[in-house]
Amino acid sequence: MYKKSVLLKAALSALALYSAPQAFAQNTIGQDVRAVTTAVPVLTIAPDARSAALGDAGVALSPDANTTFWNPAKLGFVENDMSVGFSYSPWLRNVVDDMSLNYLSGYKKLSETSAISASLMYFDLGDIQFVDENRNQIRDYNPKEYAISVAYGQALSEYFSLGIGARFIHSNLAGNVNISGSNLESQPGNTAAVDVGVYYNRKLNQALTLAFGANISNIGGKIAYTDSADARSFLPTNLKVGTAVTYNLDAYNSLTFVLDGNKLLVPSPGANSNQSVISGIFSSFGDAEDGFSEEMQEVSLSTGLEYWYNSLFAARAGYFYENPNKGGRQYLSFGIGLRYQKFGVDVAYLVPNEQSNPLAQTLRFSLALNID
Repeated sequence: MYKKSVLLKAALSALALYSAPQAFAQNTIGQDVRAVTTAVPVLTIAPDARSAALGDAGVALSPDANTTFWNPAKLGFVENDMSVGFSYSPWLRNVVDDMSLNYLSGYKKLSETSAISASLMYFDLGDIQFVDENRNQIRDYNPKEYAISVAYGQALSEYFSLGIGARFIHSNLAGNVNISGSNLESQPGNTAAVDVGVYYNRKLNQALTLAFGANISNIGGKIAYTDSADARSFLPTNLKVGTAVTYNLDAYNSLTFVLDGNKLLVPSPGANSNQSVISGIFSSFGDAEDGFSEEMQEVSLSTGLEYWYNSLFAARAGYFYENPNKGGRQYLSFGIGLRYQKFGVDVAYLVPNEQSNPLAQTLRFSLALNID
């Protein structure tokens, strides 16, 4: 298996680079960036191939087995009695062969207007070989992160629903190792978070359906990888707002346009990072050094188009945009989906415009089992 070696002295530096991939990518090419960074950024990565093919949009997309991640309020409008899904995303596959993002999820209807769901996100960072300053091998280690989530959604009317979710997060990037030059020891990080979402879905006529969704995810305690009180980092608390417009061309063909906007609700670079989580959420709308113009730069956009034929075959394309001053991630995405009786499969492929992406040029897969 592929081995990745790092200096023990640089253990926490490696953790910082993982937690701030956008900033690191920009700095390596000499650009002045002010990317918003957090711990456990994998919590913001689209785990399923359907939304991944739509530019990572999904807060207002029709509900499926992966609804827990995107918006728990959509559970109030699920169609099947039960649905279970599994998604697999290779990570940095052009560099290593032992890293992956895995997502197991599902829901169960409680009534015609409510459902509960559960999910497990597991991020395997492969094998790392720790060495000292003289490159003497100390030990092998397998960093990993996972998040266990539960959610409940309830439709309050024919068109509107609310949802809540809870999540336990475990991030173990270096195990327990002494940090050279200090009296600190790295440790796994554990914390909990909640999600709150709303969803509106209305069929305007026989051909047109309009949906809106909003979700604030990962509202939770800061996470730390050492005993130092000054080393606690914000989770990626994220506000996602979006729409989905579905047009039935005829009895067999339909098109859905989706558009999401995302903003991290954590302090901007240069702002006070020692404030509380709640204070950080509210201040994140006005703490950027360059004012409103920079705040708008912190909003990333996801958009996509999904075509369905007879609810059996889907073709998808999408685009993700992030301002160059805030990380600069920009990429196209494509995918297909198949449904046959109770079973479904989705595949996505990501093509970055300029910057490298850990999921670039790899196929991502999702499987689903729907039970009526």
